[in-house]
Amino acid sequence: IEKKKTELYQELGLQARDLRFQHLMSIATRNNRIIMRMEFLKAVITPEFLLILDYRHLNVEHWLGNELASQLAGEGQLVTYSLPFEFRAIEAILQYWISKLQGRLNTLQPQILETLEALVDPKLFSVDRSKLHVLLQNGKSLSELETDLKVFKETILEILDEEELIEELCLSKWTDPQVFEKSTSGIDHAEEMELLLENYYRQAEDLANEARELRVLIDDSESIIFINLDSHRNVMMRLNLQLTMGTFSLSLFGLIGVAFGMNLESSLEEDPRIFWLVTGIMFLGSGLMWRRLLSFLGRHLEPALPPHVPAVLKKSQPAAGRAEIKNSLKAETFGLSRNTLTNH
Repeated sequence: IEKKKTELYQELGLQARDLRFQHLMSIATRNNRIIMRMEFLKAVITPEFLLILDYRHLNVEHWLGNELASQLAGEGQLVTYSLPFEFRAIEAILQYWISKLQGRLNTLQPQILETLEALVDPKLFSVDRSKLHVLLQNGKSLSELETDLKVFKETILEILDEEELIEELCLSKWTDPQVFEKSTSGIDHAEEMELLLENYYRQAEDLANEARELRVLIDDSESIIFINLDSHRNVMMRLNLQLTMGTFSLSLFGLIGVAFGMNLESSLEEDPRIFWLVTGIMFLGSGLMWRRLLSFLGRHLEPALPPHVPAVLKKSQPAAGRAEIKNSLKAETFGLSRNTLTNH
């Protein structure tokens, strides 16, 4: 139906601000009416009907036409059909919103895992920027999902912390006198409402934990990516340093050839063997110098050996609370002096 806003809030006995569209989540009661805001979805619940405001959204239309009617009639997966109408309406809306959040998480999770698997490859010497762009977009979507889950949980938790708010959500309890009679016979609608809200709070908490695990996985993968890049960078720096040392060695012994290349006469240039002798000395000296520099580099770049740790007495805690020493320890472990243990 289409109706003017002024006529609608006068008919429902609400204020104009109650029908204002806001991109936030809230569950409140006004004049024996429940107003639920779930971002683009806004609903007004009475003991007799459920009013969805501005449903022109593709997914909402599918939900309205195929799922909502059966949920309100108690024919679907819901088990609260014996309770008043507002219980079924609240549960239908909460179920729809949890399904939306679950669908967003199911869409993000395989994309993030596939992107991380392609990035965290030790064989790659560089990072694909297109994959990083995809990971950045998925990370932003994951942050938005975490924010929506946090707001959803806070909205429900705010009601669970106040017993009066839970009582106000039970509309039929205040309008139908027979509800009081049923409540006295063992059915407490406030407790049923509390259990209903706690159920969806736990579902939101489970989704938040899954999203948190994805966030931790992204952070750990970023650390692995940086470690791989640093490792490849260190290899290139080491190769560059080796080539620099080789060039230095060759240049140092190349001074001999420079000396013989000067336009100065000596008796050495008359001997035909001097050329091969000087050339051999140059290359042999350059090779020895390079090997010496490489050995010096290897000694200073090799990781230090871990310190020696003496055998530690392994203890086990029995039922009586005593610590038993295992018989498999070597005898010399018991012979260690106090000074030796202190030095270690």
